[in-house]
Order: sequence, then structure tokens, then C-alpha cells
Amino acid sequence: MSSNAESSGPLISIVVPIFNEESQLGRLVDEIEHACSSSEPVRLQVLLCDDGSTDSSWAEILRLSAGRPFVEGLALSRNFGKDQAVFAGLAASQGQAVIVMDGDGQHPPTLIPELLAAWRSGAELVEAVKTGRPGQSWLVRLAARCFNRSFSTLTGVDLTNATDFRLLSRPMVDELLAMPERSVFFRGMSAWLGYRRAVVEFEPRSRDGGESRWTLWTLTRFAVRNLVSFTSAPLHIVTAIGGLFALFAALLALHTLYVWFTDSAVEGFTTVILLLLVQGSVVMVALGVIGLYVSEIHKEVKHRPRYVIARRTNDLR
Repeated sequence: MSSNAESSGPLISIVVPIFNEESQLGRLVDEIEHACSSSEPVRLQVLLCDDGSTDSSWAEILRLSAGRPFVEGLALSRNFGKDQAVFAGLAASQGQAVIVMDGDGQHPPTLIPELLAAWRSGAELVEAVKTGRPGQSWLVRLAARCFNRSFSTLTGVDLTNATDFRLLSRPMVDELLAMPERSVFFRGMSAWLGYRRAVVEFEPRSRDGGESRWTLWTLTRFAVRNLVSFTSAPLHIVTAIGGLFALFAALLALHTLYVWFTDSAVEGFTTVILLLLVQGSVVMVALGVIGLYVSEIHKEVKHRPRYVIARRTNDLR
């Protein structure tokens, strides 16, 4: 595989969202170039998308792009989020196939030839699926597993052990970019599109440096935002819970009338208090879920852009 512009192979774009990864970028680009020079020829476009980094990531991107014509950089005006940075890269990509991978070194570039081989065999979406989660605490692993399984159950979109490390054909990229929503979830949206799918398993590497920014709190926010923006299933769950409580209330009313008519009624002040507390909690949770959806609707109707690009390395060439 050759990354030279003169190659007769297909153009392959690799999108890498970046946030404070200055120490990893040089090694990552070297590994990508090496992986893309070990098999069938391709032409290469590497898009490094700086999502408002506060370190010297942009300076490192400028250095890399100056020495390698196939490296291009985009700098967002602030930290918009990983999925928004991915979509900025997808919009700038030109390849017949586009590979998305993380910039922290956990997605091994050595897997790129396998992704391309599956694409050449006819797959439109090639997903790299984790076989483990090294370097993560058991609590974070449990939270991630619960989110993926819950999301898969509620939406019918299989995200079990899924990652953002995946290859998309050009038609899939075009379909993704045509979707109008502002709150984007790259992993779920690309799986939802369907198309012919292939899976490649891999063991994630440990981070090359620094610590993961995925804490239990950030994972929780990530899960809630993407569930609400992607599916209305939580609203149906709240409706189902309301139906169960209505059934329980009807049964309790029948029981109360029975003991009253049989003159065996006893004081139930404690029961009443507990019922009121439970009912109030359910109502507040339901209002909270509805509020999340109202918030998402508010974001959508404003039609603000998903991201703002402040700088491009191509503007400096």
C-alpha cells in the first residue's frame, strides 16, 4: 500500500479527532503511513481535527502537515465535542473510503489493512469491535457495557463492544452528512444507516501517554445525550411505568374499598405517605425526561451549525 500522491490506488481518507494529544500525533501519523505502505497501493489523506485543544496540538499538526502533503489539519473554534469533530473531518474528506479512529493511540493503525481488505470485498461499513478494555476501571467498563447493551436494546442498533474505529464507504459518508440533526452520534448514526457490514476484532492498546478523559460522569452525560438525541424510547419507558402505577393504583383502590365495606379498614397513614413519595418521584423523573427532549428540540430548531472551523492547514499552503 503506498501513500504517494502518484499512486494509482483509491484515495483513502483517515479522520482523527484530536483533543490535547500533542505528544501522540507524530507517532500516530508515522504508524498510519507505515500501515498504508505495507500492502495494496492507495492514495492517502489524513485529516487531523483539533477539537479546541488547550495544548500545542495545533502547532504539532502544522509541523506534520508541512512535512507531509497528505496530512491536513482542521481547528475548531472551541471544544464542540468528539462527534462534532468527526463530522468536521467527514465533511472535509475526499476519499472513496473514510476511516475514523481516535488520536490517543488506542486504535492500532496496524488494523487499517484489514479494514480496507473487508471494504474491497464489498462491505460498505467495516466496524472494529473491541475484545477488551485495557486501562479502564471496572466501574467505567461496566458503565460502557450497560450503555451499549441498553442502546442496542432500545434502538435495535447493535453497539455491543462497538467503537468509533470504523471504515465507511463514500455513499455512507454522503448519507451521514445529509442528515440534518445538530446533535450527532457518529457511532449510532453510522450503524443505523445499515448497508453491508463487516466486523474486525481487535484488542485496544493502552494509551501512549496521559490519562483517559472518559470518567463515569462524562460517560453518563454521553449516554443520556445520545439516547435522548437518537431515540424516543425513554419516553415510552416512562409511559409504561405510568401504566404500571395506574394498574397498581386500581388494584389498591379495589382493595381499599373491599376492606372499607367489610368494616376491617385500619389506619394507613404510613402507606399513604409512601405512596405519595413514590408517585411524586415518578412524576419528577417523567418531567425530567420530557425536559431533556424539550432541550434537544430547542437545540434543533435554532439551526446553529454543528461546529465552527477556525483554521485549516490548507489555507497556509
